[in-house]
Amino acid sequence: MIIRRRPAARICVLLAVLVAGLFPTGIAAADEPVAKESPKVELVLDVSGSMRARDIDGKSRMAAAKQAFNEVLDAVPEEVRLGIRTLGADYPGDDRKRGCKDTRQLYPVGPLDRTEAKAAVATLAPTGWTPIGPALLGAAKDLEGGDATRRIVLITDGEDTCAPLDPCEVAREIAAKGIHLVIDTLGLVPDAKTRAQLSCIAEATGGTYTSVQHTDELSDRVSQLVDRAADPVVTPVATRGAGQCADAPRLEPGLYTDREKFGEHRWYRVDVLPGQELRASVSVGADRAVNKDYGVLLRAVTVHGREIVRGSEAGDGRTDLISTGLRYPKAELEDADGVKPAAETVCLQVSNSFSAPPAVKTEPGLPVELTVDVVDAPGAAFDVAAFGLGRGWWLLGVLVVAGFVAGLLWGWVSRWRIAVWRTN
Repeated sequence: MIIRRRPAARICVLLAVLVAGLFPTGIAAADEPVAKESPKVELVLDVSGSMRARDIDGKSRMAAAKQAFNEVLDAVPEEVRLGIRTLGADYPGDDRKRGCKDTRQLYPVGPLDRTEAKAAVATLAPTGWTPIGPALLGAAKDLEGGDATRRIVLITDGEDTCAPLDPCEVAREIAAKGIHLVIDTLGLVPDAKTRAQLSCIAEATGGTYTSVQHTDELSDRVSQLVDRAADPVVTPVATRGAGQCADAPRLEPGLYTDREKFGEHRWYRVDVLPGQELRASVSVGADRAVNKDYGVLLRAVTVHGREIVRGSEAGDGRTDLISTGLRYPKAELEDADGVKPAAETVCLQVSNSFSAPPAVKTEPGLPVELTVDVVDAPGAAFDVAAFGLGRGWWLLGVLVVAGFVAGLLWGWVSRWRIAVWRTN
């Protein structure tokens, strides 16, 4: 007997087509990735009177900056929202109060119209003062809103002329807000004071400082920084540690930023299940002058105060960043009657022993970057982490036992060889 299946197959196909036609939007929406917000960049250009100096490839600093800007604007990635701000471009007089307010947004942060932006830059002429601090505050305000990555690129040929508003302190205040705004600085033919100030601004926000002597160097470096803003990066989450573990924030795996006072202890909490391993690291940046001989400590402690493991590092002033880390593998437990084992709350303590000279401001605190990850714990007993090799005693014991056994065997073999030699 032959059974015909074609009509049934055709009915199934027809039903599938009808279902696809009824629910196309929902299926497409589920498969579409969530769009990331476009990165924001603002170029801050010094247009003060000193930009008239003709010491960059035989042309004025202003002419070199304009040429570099035109090349950069041609190469800006489509996804970057770019703006331009000036300082010292409008007021040519001697009134300090007015000169130190001379900063404005030349081109708004948003989708780039290359022709319009170039036309705006072409109108600039070296004019007035160098209010770097107010310009940074204005640029930070220009970049407000949303969760996009933010970057300021400051191009100047001299130090700020509008003290006491210290641009280095302004950068620290911006960093302390936790908005993850990076400031990169470029010095055109800089002297020692300019170099020190621009380095301080960059270090306060995790940015970079570059000394520029030629037009092509300026163009290449600004293009690199704009392209870097377009690269996908992990955006740190701002958090605030507590004075004791009971009040500490509970952290999921990720990257976090905080600020810690000189000589302070801060606490955070992480949940670790049996069969998992906690991996944590911390970096503390010396974004200002500090005394020599300092250190950072990261401890994993139980909620009852018993120390599990620690990591520490010390420095003596040769670096502006000090880091340490730890690993804590938690043994896997067998399920009792199908009941899922409870997670252990691990308290992470971050401490520093920094101190500052009397003339250095201690507010805001030092920048802290904390990385937390929870992974599957090592399954093999011989794994380094499972043996607690970081604590040292296991390795020492193994070496002692191995040496003792090897000595006994070598002594026995030597006596046997001597006995055989004498017999023969």
